[in-house]
Amino acid sequence: MLRQRSRPYLFSNTLAPAIAYTTLKVLDILTASTELRDRLEENTRYFRERIQSSGYPVGKSVHPIVPILIGDEIKTVQAAQKLIESGIYVVGFSYPVVPKNKARIRIQISAGHQKEQMDYLLDRLSHFVKVNDM
Repeated sequence: MLRQRSRPYLFSNTLAPAIAYTTLKVLDILTASTELRDRLEENTRYFRERIQSSGYPVGKSVHPIVPILIGDEIKTVQAAQKLIESGIYVVGFSYPVVPKNKARIRIQISAGHQKEQMDYLLDRLSHFVKVNDM
């Protein structure tokens, strides 16, 4: 009886076999070598050092998700759109996702990024988001 009436049980499901298999294969790849993790760490360090030296306030985190705090919601939407038009996929967040006047662009670094791509992002960012306007 409990199984038929329990909402968590009713709305839960097992993973599809393809998802379970793929997950196991990804774990095999990740445990076979640290190359991807090492590259992600290096890319994150490189990008954070470069963006901080450009004057953007991104905090002291070592995480590969880098928020660029702009504050103004309209400027954030405009900057995100300009970056997307430049071929750079970013996500802009504003209220109610983040507090009012704390709008930001989220940049996510990956192991697959090349330094040239990160440099291009920094170049485009400097055109659309002026540090002294933040």
